[in-house]
Amino acid sequence: MKTHVNMKYIALTGSLALAIALGSAVSGAAEASRGASFDALDTNGDNRVTRAELEAHMKARFDRGDSNGDGVLSRSELEAQAQSSAAARLDRRISRVDTNADGAISFEEMKAARGERMFERADANSDGAIDQAEFDQMRAQMREKRESRLQ
Repeated sequence: MKTHVNMKYIALTGSLALAIALGSAVSGAAEASRGASFDALDTNGDNRVTRAELEAHMKARFDRGDSNGDGVLSRSELEAQAQSSAAARLDRRISRVDTNADGAISFEEMKAARGERMFERADANSDGAIDQAEFDQMRAQMREKRESRLQ
């Protein structure tokens, strides 16, 4: 009996770890960019997320990725979901920078969206140039931002 309970626990824990690890690969593109909201997980509206509610959410995400319905996520299914998510992220990035809405990004659009702001933020003393210390500080800030998004 105890072994059966332990196996269920191991299976559930493994499923949760897999769902977290795969993250956006098995989710819809919109959900991948922002994660599930508490309200989406709390399906009965009692302001608590139960293990059953979390498991139902995980199962729905898994089923969306399992395009052939065979109960497993093959490499090709995971790749398809990852490509879909990546394409959606790219579309959002393009739309933010593409000021003339032609579906492409010119150097001027890219410079206006990223380069000028980045330079101004990096040039901490506003002397019109980035010295080594300012450059190192900018890189450290970018690394921290990237790492915080991954957590």
